[in-house]
Amino acid sequence: MDQSATALSVSGLSKSFGALAVTQDVTFQVASGAALGIIGPNGAGKTTLFNLICGTLRANGGTITALGTDIGAMDARRRCLLGLARTFQVPQPFAGLTAYENVLIAAAYGRGLSEHAARRHARAALDQTGLDPRANRLAGTLTLLDRKRLELARALATGPRLLLLDEIAGGLTEAECHALVALIRELRTTGTTIVWIEHVLHALLAIVDEVLVLDFGKVIAKGAPDAIMRDPQVAAVYLGPDADEREARHG
Repeated sequence: MDQSATALSVSGLSKSFGALAVTQDVTFQVASGAALGIIGPNGAGKTTLFNLICGTLRANGGTITALGTDIGAMDARRRCLLGLARTFQVPQPFAGLTAYENVLIAAAYGRGLSEHAARRHARAALDQTGLDPRANRLAGTLTLLDRKRLELARALATGPRLLLLDEIAGGLTEAECHALVALIRELRTTGTTIVWIEHVLHALLAIVDEVLVLDFGKVIAKGAPDAIMRDPQVAAVYLGPDADEREARHG
């Protein structure tokens, strides 16, 4: 893949906690403006991978290039200022602040904007995610869907060119999930590159161009969604053999 057209390039990425290898020689690329889905069973290393890309964890080995820059030595805030943002699987708002104040903080500190510009971008992010009518509500009082929207609004307020979504559809009703998919589809039209971890497969497959499958920290498949869903190895990861048998096989 032409590096000038690559938003994210991960090569040989490895992370261990003591003797436990959580991410093992992970290598993949994502084209600018594309959407990559990441799937795998619980404990496959998906969120650890996001933490490595975003800078909240440091890798034991390998390289990460995002938006044309080697980001391995950058802290999380510098990566955010570069244009990399994420949401969290469990929403983590400042519960005692309003939705607007949460997003304003993201715009001011995650994007490095002046107060006037931060206010404008915060309002735009709230409007884009449908949260503007609840801008003055305390974040801790919002419904799950609105807390998920707030996670997304905070990320968008930083002006990301590369957006990482961690199970943003989890726990939503069917109607809420459809609304979220429509919002993410709209984001794709802006040229934002998306990498999305998700267990709600119908939501993921409605958006992504490719799917990457992790199992025990290793990439076991990557390709077009239809082909990945038909792959017997991928089916075995989700449907069997059971976890103990798989661990014995991979260990």
